[in-house]
Amino acid sequence: MPFGLTNAPDVFMDLMNRIFRPYLDKFVVVFIDDILIYSKDDTEHAEHLRIVLQTLRDKQLYAKFSKSEFWLREVGFLGHIISGDGIRVDPSKISAIVDWKPPKNVTEVRSFLGLVGYYRRFVNGFSIIAAPITRLLRKDPESGKEFVVYSDDSINGLGCVLMQEGKLVAYASRQLKPHERNYPTHDLELAAVVFALKIWRHYLYGEKCRLLKDYELVIDYHPGKANVAADALSRKLLFALRDMNTRLKVSDDGCILAELRARLMFLQEICEAQKNDQDLQAKRKQYEVDTESDFRIGSNGCLMFKDRICVPKNEELIQKILQEAHSGYFSIHPGSTKMYNDLKKMYWWNGMKRDISEFVSKCLICQQVKAEHHVPSGLLQPIMIPEWKWDRITMDFISGLPLTPGKKNAIWVVVDRLTKSAHFIPVRTDYSLNKLAELYICEIVRLHGIPLSIISDRDPRFTSRFWQKLQEASGTKLNFSTAFHPQTDGQSERVIQILEDMLRCCVLEFQGSWERYLPLVEFAYNNSYQTSLKMAPYEALYGRKCRTPLYWTELKENQIYGVDLIKETEEKVKVIQDCLKDASDRQKSYADLKRKEIEYQVGDKVFLKVSPWKKVLRFGRKGKLSPRFIGLYEVIEKVGPVAYRLALPPELEKIHDVFHVSMLRRYRSDPSHVVSPTEIELQLDMTYEEEPIKILAREVKQLRNKNVALVKVLWQRHGIEEATWESEETMRNQYPHLYTGKIFEDENP
Repeated sequence: MPFGLTNAPDVFMDLMNRIFRPYLDKFVVVFIDDILIYSKDDTEHAEHLRIVLQTLRDKQLYAKFSKSEFWLREVGFLGHIISGDGIRVDPSKISAIVDWKPPKNVTEVRSFLGLVGYYRRFVNGFSIIAAPITRLLRKDPESGKEFVVYSDDSINGLGCVLMQEGKLVAYASRQLKPHERNYPTHDLELAAVVFALKIWRHYLYGEKCRLLKDYELVIDYHPGKANVAADALSRKLLFALRDMNTRLKVSDDGCILAELRARLMFLQEICEAQKNDQDLQAKRKQYEVDTESDFRIGSNGCLMFKDRICVPKNEELIQKILQEAHSGYFSIHPGSTKMYNDLKKMYWWNGMKRDISEFVSKCLICQQVKAEHHVPSGLLQPIMIPEWKWDRITMDFISGLPLTPGKKNAIWVVVDRLTKSAHFIPVRTDYSLNKLAELYICEIVRLHGIPLSIISDRDPRFTSRFWQKLQEASGTKLNFSTAFHPQTDGQSERVIQILEDMLRCCVLEFQGSWERYLPLVEFAYNNSYQTSLKMAPYEALYGRKCRTPLYWTELKENQIYGVDLIKETEEKVKVIQDCLKDASDRQKSYADLKRKEIEYQVGDKVFLKVSPWKKVLRFGRKGKLSPRFIGLYEVIEKVGPVAYRLALPPELEKIHDVFHVSMLRRYRSDPSHVVSPTEIELQLDMTYEEEPIKILAREVKQLRNKNVALVKVLWQRHGIEEATWESEETMRNQYPHLYTGKIFEDENP
């Protein structure tokens, strides 16, 4: 095994496990480069030894003879002595325990007990022997010694800790009372102090501790990182039980009692169904003959398997159990693993885990709302390498920049796919298409000619009829990315990232407008080394790097003329193409390690991934309770290896109908599914707004210094139980149409 490599032990251990897999735990134990061979007698040991050595020879692995030992009756292995009599502790390994100096404080006592605890399996009555040392760790307070109280508060409650000589004595905490929630920060801090002094007054009596001004009380600030004990209480998640709605109503006819009876009736239904299952009846007869069997008869007459009810192979009965365990009010769509571990404590039937997994995978609600936790779908599809400079380019816009004195607030980024050279053109977001066409001709066509193809995203400026007709007349093919998959134009996205970082550096270092430094940024980018090319873009474009104050090599007379110059240029282009091919293959191999290949057929039904979005913030949480996937939609065409065309309804006609495979989720059909069309109006960025439809109520929340008006809002596509309280001022500004006429259902504002 080589030394110094980071992953050498892991890789070598994996290699050894694969080589000796047929023999592991039979007569071979391997730990990295230590191989232990054990046998019952000499003849068997000779055969085992021959197998191991032959395996090493076949795999071209070698064991050093001077470091090997053969035919031993006992051997030291991983800190233990192994022999025919059993396993005992290696004396050399416990010398540190024998020579351990007497501990002088609690920390040293804990260290010693932690070390010797590993060998407790070899010491009979270990806990009794170690009891005197363990008593030293007791935390009972001692009178006469100084107490220290740490306190803290949060928006939910108060917490405090009583300590003595660095040892924890007691914890205390409580939730805030309704009126205390209006306290400012300093009042809450004082409330925590008062709470601590009251609850532990029997420990603190006799101390010179006075409250407020007339008391000799010193309150020291304790940083949050150091105040671990008290801070843990305030950071502990408090479940808002008052918000839970169990939807349990007690009617006059006593429906709770009926619910209890229903449970007994369900058990009786299972017991009756067991009588019609031949396999379970055979198990019942087996128990009557062999009482040592795992099956037994319960007190209610049901057949049990390891204290679990045996469910017969009755499809209707199994579906009833699965439906309640997955879609009931008290379960709410758990995953297959959670659901199996919950059910297996109560029920048992053949193929139980498989049935649960299949049931959960076909749940329509889960398919629409559950997040994806697997690697992205679709392998990386590299784009073809161009044949010549500036034949094939990519372009994109950087928007949202600060407005410059020249009235520019965006940058048009154009990159050559072969040489990686780029032009950064300052523009305004409100430029007309005619103005952009003029800039394109002046800055790109004038210098490099008309390209063969352009890759871009689906920006409205690029998908406009004017731009498409212009490029069609020029003989340029437009290649657009699939809907909401910017990775198609990954080159422009990467250059934009570099450009933004360089502009930030210029603004911080030199001050001033970003437009002033844009030409220098373009030069610096084009004259810097590119890993994929193994040269600078200028060198790939012009044959050499440009001169700078740091790179001042004098120009010499060119000794290459005519045909030789053309030949050298063509050879350099081939070198660049080879470098790009290597970089592309390397990138694909790395990317595919974290992706999975998935394929759909024409006619398959799929869900489409969307992103819910709201204009308001719901008191600290965004309203993202709508489905993550909408549909169903039919695959009508396979456009490429990882792109598919869907049959979208008329209300989604604004959305491009070709999607990358990572935007899709396969639909698992079931006869019980009733799929209704999704009435959602998507935006061009594949998001949708959740609009309020009614204001149900209004109330004024009284704080310490002001009153805040709140309104209860009913949202579209959500029930009344999901209505939320929002700021009236925010709702009035963003949704004024809700405040025309009678807007309150229960009361007037």
